[in-house]
Formats: sequence, structure tokens, C-alpha cells
Amino acid sequence: MAARKTSTFWYLFSKFWFWITGWHLGPQVPPGIKKSMMIAAPHTSNWDFMFARAAFFLMDVDVKLTIKKEWTTIPVLGALVRSLGGLAVDRSRNNSLVDGMVQLFNERDELVILITPEGTRKYQPKWRKGFYHAAVGAGVPILLGYLDYKNKEAGVGPAFWPTGDYEKDLEEIKAFYRTKQGRFPAQGIR
Repeated sequence: MAARKTSTFWYLFSKFWFWITGWHLGPQVPPGIKKSMMIAAPHTSNWDFMFARAAFFLMDVDVKLTIKKEWTTIPVLGALVRSLGGLAVDRSRNNSLVDGMVQLFNERDELVILITPEGTRKYQPKWRKGFYHAAVGAGVPILLGYLDYKNKEAGVGPAFWPTGDYEKDLEEIKAFYRTKQGRFPAQGIR
């Protein structure tokens, strides 16, 4: 049996958090997927981070969130950011975030990068495309992480392998998310 990736503290904290809020886990990361770009949607509230982070601790998925390198080097705060999955990206060289993510995938045997393609908690009809191009560039699937406030469920939908046809693929991805309700439904995916 493999060692748990999640610290005992974060696991127990997450279990307590789900218990007091009445949330539960839904489907988890499909077996055998060691690298993926994970979408987090619909993103309608600041509370999304708490529920999503707790869910991934409970699933024992070592999700990483790209963050400016400077945030990971601040004493004490940097350690907290790293323990919550902060993955330093050096933006000082004027390189693209997509290229940086592809490089991170190429350097590791296991990596799940979590992003919110809506880029805001308000309704956003146009998603940022970086997650898609990073997945294509790295040859990894896109996992559909979700929070469904209506059912108080956090989970991961099916693995989606990008075809290269962004518009067609995005419509399929959004169709999945239309079945999930954010904390503020009017700001969700249409």
C-alpha cells in the first residue's frame, strides 16, 4: 500500500470540515492517471477554495496551484502556501505560464495542476485557454473537478482528452459543468 501524500493534520482537518458542513465526496480521480490538468468549476465563491482543497486532501490527491514564486519564499506564509499546494512559477523571465506548466509536467512523474478557467467568481462566458493549451502541450488529460453546492458534493468527473479542437472540446466540458450548481447559481456556467 502506498504512503499517504496528505499530512495527517490536513486529512483530519478536512474530514472535520466536511463533517461540520455536511459535504461529501463524489467520484474521484480515475485510477492510473498520474499527470493531469484539473479544472475547478463552477467557481462562484471564495468558499470554493476551502471545499476543493479539503476534498483533494481527503482524496489524497497532491493538487498543485500555480502561484508567483515570491509567495512561496515568504517566511512562515511561504510554508503554508506550499503545504496547501502552491507551486512556484518564475514569471521574472517573461516566459508564458502555459510553457511553464508544460515544463513542470515534463519534469515530474506525477503532477496535477488545478486552475479555474473562468478566472473570476462572476459569470464569465469566455474561459481562459491556458489550461487547454498546457494539457495539449504536455499530452495530459483534463480532469473535471467540481463543487456541487446543491448536493454538497465535491468530486472529479471523467478524464477528458483534448482533441485539438478547442471550441468543440470546450462545449463538451461546459456541458458537464452545467449539471453542477455553484454557491451562487446565477454566476455559474451556462
